[in-house]
Amino acid sequence: MFFISFFKDYSYKLNICMLKMAKKTGPMYYNGYYHLFYQYNPNGSVWGNIVWAHSVSKDLINWKELEYALYPSKPFDKFGCWSGSATVVPGKGPVILYTGVTDDKNTEVQCYAVPEDTSDPLLRKWIKPDTLNPIVIADREVNGSAFRDPTTAWWSNDRHWRMLVGSKRKHRGIAYLYKSKDFIKWTKAKHPIHSKSSTGMWECPDFFPVSLESKEGLDMNNVHGNNVKHVLKNSLDMTRFEYYTLGTYFPKKDKYVPDNTSQDGWGGLRYDYGNFYASKSFFDPSKNRRILWGWANESDSKEDDVNKGWAGIQAIPRTIWLDRSRRQLIQWPVEELNSLRGKEVKMNNQKLNKGDYVEVKGVTAAQVDVEATFTFLSLDKAETFDPSWVNAQDLCAQKGSKIEGGVGPFGFLTLASQDLQEFTPVFFKIFKAPNKHVVLMCSDATSSSIKNNLYKPSFAGFLDVDLSNRKIPLRSLIDHSVVESFGAGGKTNILSRVYPTLAIGNQAHLFVFNNGTEQINVQNLHAWSMKNADIQ
Repeated sequence: MFFISFFKDYSYKLNICMLKMAKKTGPMYYNGYYHLFYQYNPNGSVWGNIVWAHSVSKDLINWKELEYALYPSKPFDKFGCWSGSATVVPGKGPVILYTGVTDDKNTEVQCYAVPEDTSDPLLRKWIKPDTLNPIVIADREVNGSAFRDPTTAWWSNDRHWRMLVGSKRKHRGIAYLYKSKDFIKWTKAKHPIHSKSSTGMWECPDFFPVSLESKEGLDMNNVHGNNVKHVLKNSLDMTRFEYYTLGTYFPKKDKYVPDNTSQDGWGGLRYDYGNFYASKSFFDPSKNRRILWGWANESDSKEDDVNKGWAGIQAIPRTIWLDRSRRQLIQWPVEELNSLRGKEVKMNNQKLNKGDYVEVKGVTAAQVDVEATFTFLSLDKAETFDPSWVNAQDLCAQKGSKIEGGVGPFGFLTLASQDLQEFTPVFFKIFKAPNKHVVLMCSDATSSSIKNNLYKPSFAGFLDVDLSNRKIPLRSLIDHSVVESFGAGGKTNILSRVYPTLAIGNQAHLFVFNNGTEQINVQNLHAWSMKNADIQ
């Protein structure tokens, strides 16, 4: 019960971000409060009738639900108040930018909302000035039915604000750039800041700087200098996954050029290789960090969502920074989550031979935070990597936790029934390539439930990790129907939605396991039963 719930879930009782169909939209920190806005259907657990719901927190963990911030009420958003962002404008305070739909032809425009009373610390009421809206309308060059999700804006040295809006032209994904002197009148730049062929619609774009020297976050105005890279993230509607690149932003040309260290498109880097979409980041000035929030969409059916009364949750907020390699980002659950840790159990120097399953006893396995470091003496037994294995998810399905390997599979069996009829394994498997070793990280829902009508995917990603010390750390946050895992300190991350039938409540168990011929040692393991967040 530590995954935010603003609604009751009588089947799994999640309690930190279980929202009825909720994409997060416009998170921010302002005057001592974290604000989470999210797309929400107040009349059901299916898509439609969307409003901007609003909750606030002092610590990112315990939340208070407020009245809706935005709902369809004007000609420019009569058919929906869709995703957007929040920007704190000096002298004005917070401003919401969002996509309104004007007609039943799905014509999308960008709109503007401000707090009714900026002295209210909770910013309970928002207004949409008629004389200002809509602030951006698609011109002839822009596909007006694929034109949405404005980003947080940033201020540049030329005394203009800038923001991005996601779009597409045929199969090319596009991030259009708009500029404004007063945050009201916006002009489209001559060229998109970036685009890419064959990717389809770019939803929920995000664009922000990261430091080359520090884990500290940067606000959007820190866009210059040699010690900064930029991140451009897009949620691809065609795949329902998110991809990002690291690169260089040229403010004078209003162009972003990705580095050549990873693919720009479907084969590129991802924040998360599981149920994770429509994410949004924001700069937290109270702790000088950038926080990433993702929407964990369902693996359940629409019919089951209706019966449950909810669908979609918020992932645990993550701190995000640039890896020392400067080739990828690192993500880690915010430190405030540790306040929910209760009883702790430990395991040290536990040897795991092939076929060993050792239970982690003494914790509430249905609601637990577990961290472990797995070590091994040799990589000689690693299987040969086939270069045709370019898709990690397919490889995980082929080389699952039950398939004997050389070095691995090894890791956790989460949400497991005592007899292992049900379990969700989170594991590593190491392969030998001509010039390096390839590490596969999987979160495999194939055996997560004895129910056969569920979507039970094998999620996976490759892990860029130095194996010279013969160790790999793994952390998993387990909460009834969520297994959110962080490999090698947050280099590769996978969130799985699972729906066990047997491994529920005190019938859930947690194991460490090894199904490879190379002996694995659990050098150290810490597991904490997790308390409930306070959701009002």
